[in-house]
Amino acid sequence: MRANSSDSTSRVWKFFTSVKLTVTLLLSLAVTSIIGTVIPQSGTASEYFQKYGELWFKILSFFDSIFEIFDMYHSWWFQLLILLLTMNIIICSIDRMKATLKIIFVKTPSFNLSRFRNIKYKKEFSEKRMPNELEELYKPIISKKYGYSRTEKTDNGFCLFAEKWRWTRLGVYIVHLSIIFMLLGGLIGSIFGFEGIVNIPEGESANKINLRNTDKTHLLDFEIKCEDFFVSFHDNGSPKEFRSSLVLIKNGKPVLTKDIIMNDPIRYKGINIFQHTYGTLTPKEVTLGFTNKETGMEYRKKAVINKPVDIPAGMGTFIIKEYRRSTGFKGHNIGEAFIGVLTPKTGDPINILLPLRFPSFDKMRKGEMIIA
Repeated sequence: MRANSSDSTSRVWKFFTSVKLTVTLLLSLAVTSIIGTVIPQSGTASEYFQKYGELWFKILSFFDSIFEIFDMYHSWWFQLLILLLTMNIIICSIDRMKATLKIIFVKTPSFNLSRFRNIKYKKEFSEKRMPNELEELYKPIISKKYGYSRTEKTDNGFCLFAEKWRWTRLGVYIVHLSIIFMLLGGLIGSIFGFEGIVNIPEGESANKINLRNTDKTHLLDFEIKCEDFFVSFHDNGSPKEFRSSLVLIKNGKPVLTKDIIMNDPIRYKGINIFQHTYGTLTPKEVTLGFTNKETGMEYRKKAVINKPVDIPAGMGTFIIKEYRRSTGFKGHNIGEAFIGVLTPKTGDPINILLPLRFPSFDKMRKGEMIIA
């Protein structure tokens, strides 16, 4: 029974010290990371349906039910790959450590002259002086430059052997250790970490986040307050930059203040707070601008959705009927917009589109009163 147990242990040890295993695991992690980049992770079912269509969504959903490809970095098989690679590196390092330590801490290093006779990179030259003269000349220089040196007599003269920085052989183990820390960090984050999202309007705060792919929430031991938000646009209306001014509050006191933009998060107590996206809440009140095309006079009025306001100069009424987060116009998405109805003093009601990104959009209507 002992022999069988020893053989089993030996086979397991040999399996984990295999370089082929290392290569296989690294390639597997590389391929799966590519998949995780191509397929957006931790999205909602509606997002995947919209991106891939009904057929591919069904196919991907089938594989997700088995391999969790929509959240692969938290899947059991990805965690297993990381664990196997970690064990592989640790066992390989232990397996080779004994021989390395013998080389580093040996009192009298072994030297095999025949190994050096056949090396590829060497330089040969002729010398007229006698071997004893050359030994007296080179020995002090070599001894001074290298930490250890030794002279051995040969049939034709002598051989000087020297070495230094023997401890640098430990460099590979330092690299292995750093990789192990990275892998363990990723594994711990994959098992015990969390990822969620929360919407915070300007001036408000939150300490609960909605965990992805679940109906659960996670309570933070601090509050996230959005002091201010700013967004700038390119000439074509696409977002150029959006910036949030955040304050982290603990026990009623601010502990950290920072403006964050895309890919520049706040890091606090091991938690990274990224700016994911932005949007506009349905406003309770809107400030409308009315410009008389003939006189150039500008007027401002407060408006509430579904409540009509009188247009200055007795030119009728205007009512905001709807707020849309995404609006299509001639095949293009022009973003957030208000939909309203202009009822002139005389004539039929006119549907008005007021995109937030394009304040002068209503000029195209060429009406008597321009609304913004």
